[in-house]
Amino acid sequence: MIENQIHPLRLKADAARVVIRPFHLAWQGSKAEPGRAQRLVDAVMTLDDKEIRKQLRRVMRDFESRHWQARNVFLRRFDEICALLDLELEDLDDNRKQLVGAFFCHEYSYAAAALMNPSIVPHPDQSGLDHQTVRFVLSLRAVGEGHISSIAFREGLVSHCCALELAPEPPFATAADAPDIDGLFEDGPITVFRDDNSNLSGTVIFPITPKQAGGLEDLRLTHFTHDDGRKEYIGTYTAYSGRDIRSELLRTSDFRSFELVGIEGDAARNKGMALFPRKIDGRYMMVGRQDGQNLFLLTSDDLLVWNGGELLMRPEYPWEFVQIGNCGAPIEIDEGWLLLTHGVGAMRQYAIGAVLLDRDNPRKIIGRTRQPILQAENDDRNGYVPNVVYTCGAMRCGDQLFMPYGISDSSVGFAFLQIKDLLAAMK
Repeated sequence: MIENQIHPLRLKADAARVVIRPFHLAWQGSKAEPGRAQRLVDAVMTLDDKEIRKQLRRVMRDFESRHWQARNVFLRRFDEICALLDLELEDLDDNRKQLVGAFFCHEYSYAAAALMNPSIVPHPDQSGLDHQTVRFVLSLRAVGEGHISSIAFREGLVSHCCALELAPEPPFATAADAPDIDGLFEDGPITVFRDDNSNLSGTVIFPITPKQAGGLEDLRLTHFTHDDGRKEYIGTYTAYSGRDIRSELLRTSDFRSFELVGIEGDAARNKGMALFPRKIDGRYMMVGRQDGQNLFLLTSDDLLVWNGGELLMRPEYPWEFVQIGNCGAPIEIDEGWLLLTHGVGAMRQYAIGAVLLDRDNPRKIIGRTRQPILQAENDDRNGYVPNVVYTCGAMRCGDQLFMPYGISDSSVGFAFLQIKDLLAAMK
């Protein structure tokens, strides 16, 4: 392995990080036989005011200190249920509204099982910094109850001298919300919104559509520049329905509203697609693993439609004999496109490598690392899925590559690598 500097900071799974999420009952029912949701509202309506106050006090005692603006969340959920069931209950007092809303919510520990597979991009706000410091947005795959994956975020600062500082994590996490969240969104697109008063570092994006029900996995962010100069953050991720997968895009300009939209075409039926941060020769480009073993280059005239693909790389060295894939979006440097890769070797050990592609013709490989640049060692070998290091994206910081990485699907670490050393290690 090439020499790299491992930062001591670790981010770990934390069962105490909880959010309030909508609790979806079976909505079916006729006028003669109301559905479960209607019956639940009717049951709360039968309680007298004294019992309403008693039950609400119990809810607030147990949950108000664990969540941000819980009463407002319950009131908003009440409005959603009224709209869903076509109820006119505006004249109810706030206590009764809050209790109804609470019955249609539940507490969810979104990172209790694992925290892994980070990606990183420059923050949209770079004000007030010196020329050696970059503010960044870090995305994380958080795994909670039912092994459901969601997307969490952290903000921070990194400097050319390998200094790293994460912004404080707010005491309360909040789930990004969407209008008509109780509807059935088959394919999207759907837009979710961060609460106006919440921090990005405490925001979590959960699966919403049926095609996402099993999780949002391995977001690979890139800061994309369009032909007209407009910039946008675009991330590819895997939507898992519980049975099938497809690739989708997350799109945002400000990390306040996020569009989640499916990708069409036969290439979208695979995991691990990563978008180049600009068009090349007039076309969008991605790298992906289309056959479960090799790395492919994909091109398209439509950001939302991807078909085919041409073979780019095969496994060549023992540490990647089982399979290879990308570890995030390509990074443009003076020498070409720097693409981090992962390889799987004996005993299903995951390691990280790199390849350099020609800037004008990414089909041309200039060099690739013969040995891993990072692999799990010592205590990092132990975890939810042992012997794994994996990243979904790194960021250039001066002459260095700043790389957050997942450790055995249990925690997230941070490494700094000199770009010149990385290039020197390539064949």
